[in-house]
Amino acid sequence: MHNMNMFSESLKMAISNIKNNKMRSFLTMLGIMIGVAAVIGLVTIVQIASDSIMGEFSSMGAGTLTVIAQGTSLKSGLNENDLDKIRNIDGVDAISPYVMLSAYVVVDNEVYKKVDIEGDDVSYFAHNDRIDKGRCFKDFEMDGYTQVCIVDKTFIEKTLKGKNPLGQIIHLGGYDYKIIGTQKENNALTGGASDKGDSEGNIIIPYRNVNRINFSPNVVNLYVYVKENADASEVEKNLRSELKRIYNNADNSFQIMNLESLLNVMDTIQGMLTTMLGGIASIALLVGGIGIMNMMLTSVSERTREIGLRKALGAEPIRIQIQFLMESVVLSLIGGAIGIGIGCLIAFVAAQLMKAKFIVSAGAILLGVGFSAGVGIIFGWMPARRASKLNPIDALRAE
Repeated sequence: MHNMNMFSESLKMAISNIKNNKMRSFLTMLGIMIGVAAVIGLVTIVQIASDSIMGEFSSMGAGTLTVIAQGTSLKSGLNENDLDKIRNIDGVDAISPYVMLSAYVVVDNEVYKKVDIEGDDVSYFAHNDRIDKGRCFKDFEMDGYTQVCIVDKTFIEKTLKGKNPLGQIIHLGGYDYKIIGTQKENNALTGGASDKGDSEGNIIIPYRNVNRINFSPNVVNLYVYVKENADASEVEKNLRSELKRIYNNADNSFQIMNLESLLNVMDTIQGMLTTMLGGIASIALLVGGIGIMNMMLTSVSERTREIGLRKALGAEPIRIQIQFLMESVVLSLIGGAIGIGIGCLIAFVAAQLMKAKFIVSAGAILLGVGFSAGVGIIFGWMPARRASKLNPIDALRAE
């Protein structure tokens, strides 16, 4: 009970002294506010950006292997027989060849030269949620002679002038294509164009159609989807062996990217960035802590007679020490609370600019509170100890 009363009285005296020196207290807290705001803001912005990028990769599926089979001078890309061999590898759920086409698109007798055209397989849509309206391709439409396509939002706005796209006919690569579906908002990691820049949109057609237009039966890029319960590393190993057989162990004939491994690498990079930026922002907290120590030392000097009088009346050194330490901690916590608010606001604005989901982790808040309390205790301890060690007779004689 005695300890509770002592803490309560010390807290009241600390708050009273802070109120009596508003401007000095504010300037002292400013360093803590800036430091905590920088820590919270930077850590949260890194988290938001990383989560956004990781989400894009994850949307393709952690069990997705990306193959780039440039081949050799004797054999370029992969033919249909090679693709069948890859489909039959244990643990492979499906594969989706991915090809690009450069061609003009004609809509209502107007030629568009900046449309991105890609060729995909049915299995691509089974593993990627890309359809907004209409439908994706059917198996019988993958024969290379069925002219159907799926367009994105930019194509609808810039070439179709906002008309309902479903059922519209467009001219592409010398053939008339019927629009059967529209794409959801695009992202750069799943292929295709974005709404940025001067692109006139994105069109997806069956990949064999692209091969026919390009007069090339082989594909270079390939997505390999791993079965849910299969070991992705084992599938990658078997896939690598099969590709080596296909290219007779030729060097630099193919590359395999495992998204799961890439996610782990990005997670490590995120941790390094968070630590680095947190460390840089902590320098501001160090400066704020020095400011608090300077103020508390000044306060001890100004209140020497008060301290001497209290000690002469029987105040214990520990009580004096707790009073000044409490004042330092309260200053730090108030500055920290304001800094957390400013940091969250900065992160919110950044999230809006990046068009990402705003999330503040509990860890970032705890980091801010912990830093604030730590700075108050560490930098307030020496002035508080100095006050408690003052000789009451010398203190009473002070001018």
